[in-house]
Amino acid sequence: MDHSVSEDEKYEHYRFVADKGQNLLRIDKFLSVRIENISRNRIQQAADAECILVNDIPVKASYRVKPDDVISIVMDRPRREFEIIPEDIPLNIVYEDDSVMVVNKPPGMVVHPGHGNYTGTLLNAIAYYLNYEQGITMDDPRLGLVHRIDKDTSGLLVIAKTEQAKSNLSLQFYHKTTRRQYVALVWGDLKENEGRIEGNVGRDPKDRMMMRVFPDGDMGKPAVTHYKVLERFGYVTLVQCRLETGRTHQIRVHMKYIGHTLFNDKRYGGDEILRGIRHVRYKQFIYNCFVACPRQCLHAETLGFIHPVTGEEMFFQSELPADMQEVIQKWRIYTSAREIKLKNHPELRNDPDSDQ
Repeated sequence: MDHSVSEDEKYEHYRFVADKGQNLLRIDKFLSVRIENISRNRIQQAADAECILVNDIPVKASYRVKPDDVISIVMDRPRREFEIIPEDIPLNIVYEDDSVMVVNKPPGMVVHPGHGNYTGTLLNAIAYYLNYEQGITMDDPRLGLVHRIDKDTSGLLVIAKTEQAKSNLSLQFYHKTTRRQYVALVWGDLKENEGRIEGNVGRDPKDRMMMRVFPDGDMGKPAVTHYKVLERFGYVTLVQCRLETGRTHQIRVHMKYIGHTLFNDKRYGGDEILRGIRHVRYKQFIYNCFVACPRQCLHAETLGFIHPVTGEEMFFQSELPADMQEVIQKWRIYTSAREIKLKNHPELRNDPDSDQ
């Protein structure tokens, strides 16, 4: 059976350009870490159907990607666009003018429609707020999404309201001139008060729902995170993270990479007790913290950019949401009580049962 696609029926769904330093790598492996929710078997089937092109020539799944190769995935139908349905969802608008709006996104809200989340997203809410008609799609220039944060991360996002503003802001994010700082609660007591984490971030070949650090730089994209300790609680630490780049899950995987997974980050193992003595009272305390903040403790606290029309430097800051404030306060009380106990009974300081 002929599965090939004729030249005049091809629609490009994906395009990638291999880096100049790209090592020889099978194309099915190359693509499996760059496309969400796709198996190597499906990629191999696409290659058999001559739907994978390198420099406009069909290749087999065993083809080895070389530096500067232009890889396209084509199909016999146009790529499906997600239709944005305007929905009356409350927005916390921090700032708005004719060109931009800054929104403080609550935890639990998806930024844009995708597989499994077609409604209830930030873009659905924005489409309604701006009175856009039914049927617009994600690539509509009026839906000026220029960056995003994870569903369970709270905090600030800038939305462009015009095509000019979108182009201008997109360039600022591309050239890394925006200012973004996050606050995170992480497991463990960091040795240094400040630090820099560098390591390529890319999709995990074993689980494409997760990202990972590729320290040798053979895969993924360059990523840099700067951190600063704000408050120490012994078993967890409150840190401020400044992004130099903006990769998917960057703070989450960078902190895990240095041994300090985000508190209650289910996807990366932070929803288990990673520090402390596993006695009943301590385990109950941690459980109560997880209930108070049932997500990764991560908040996009500040956002700075140059206004795309006026050229004015804009800077916004949002306070920590209630769930993170509650958990931090619980840790303050717990740590204070523990220090008082150890002060009154110094012989318990090295006693593993002192947390009971």
